[in-house]
Amino acid sequence: MTPRFLTSFLNSLLVLGSTAMAQTKAPMLDIPAITAGLETYKKDLGNDFVVIVQRDGKDIYRKEFGELKATSQEAIGAASQWLTAALTMTFVEEGKIALDDKLGNYLPSYQSYSKGWVTFRQCLSHTTSIEQDPPAFGALLKKKKFESLEAEVNAYAKDRKLQGKQGTLFYYGSVGPNTAGYVLELIGKKDYDRLFRERLSKNLGLRRTSFMSDGLEAESPFAGAKSTADDYIKFLSMLLNKGSFNGKQVLSEKSVNEILKVQTGAAKMVYASPLSQGNAYGLGCWLQEKDEQGNGTLVNCPGVSATWPWISKSKNYAAIVFTKSESPEQKRMVFEAIRELIEANLPK
Repeated sequence: MTPRFLTSFLNSLLVLGSTAMAQTKAPMLDIPAITAGLETYKKDLGNDFVVIVQRDGKDIYRKEFGELKATSQEAIGAASQWLTAALTMTFVEEGKIALDDKLGNYLPSYQSYSKGWVTFRQCLSHTTSIEQDPPAFGALLKKKKFESLEAEVNAYAKDRKLQGKQGTLFYYGSVGPNTAGYVLELIGKKDYDRLFRERLSKNLGLRRTSFMSDGLEAESPFAGAKSTADDYIKFLSMLLNKGSFNGKQVLSEKSVNEILKVQTGAAKMVYASPLSQGNAYGLGCWLQEKDEQGNGTLVNCPGVSATWPWISKSKNYAAIVFTKSESPEQKRMVFEAIRELIEANLPK
């Protein structure tokens, strides 16, 4: 067990221990028409799943199916990067970085290999134009393992080619978010999981959300978080409520707006998640619907075999379909049907 892993593990135990006694189980809130509809998708979702819908920070629907509980912790895959975008904005708000800062200012390796002009904005919007893993989405989670984010990012600098000018190509993958995450470690002088817990988890009361790895490979800002339905819905509620949660401003409204607006410019779409093809992209999230100014009105961040979170600004609700991490690969049409089912039965 490495010293870094041991420190992170002990800190996580302290957080869990200090909050476990205060944690109370939220009551289930049923809307029979939604529950009946969801029963038909049990097989598609792996039988064990949780669905929570909130408006104004309060549950309007909450249901556990099978053995999975709202407090059950599972890997959330690509939904991790939405959290990473929010963490990055805490540094922006403090003036420690700017989204258009060049990574060469922080990473000598990027400067040395002609990647120094890549920006934080391009990292979080998958427009670095740095060579990614092959366009088989499952391969993104089976890439070469590194013992630290530093080693991973240095390998990106040395071993990955620029496939075009930075900002001109959209290629969905781990390179950008993980590079941004390592720079946050350098600036914050702490490992990624600890930065997340101190800057977001604490303010949102996320009792069981962590980027802590097993100590044998790097933490992954792109797809390495574990969370619960209870925790992630708090994050979604915060975004929906302009950065406010339980009366506290966790992120500024300006930061939330930045996350939820189109960030890819004129970049050519080379590869997108099969769950999100045809959608625009903000910072760490997909914009399924947007207004004329490019502000997302229906925003999500799904994982292939994990959770599917979204917020609808136009209909004023946040929702999550939370599954086990080993669930079958998800089908976009299933989640579209579930979203339509929920929206058709929302209380007025």
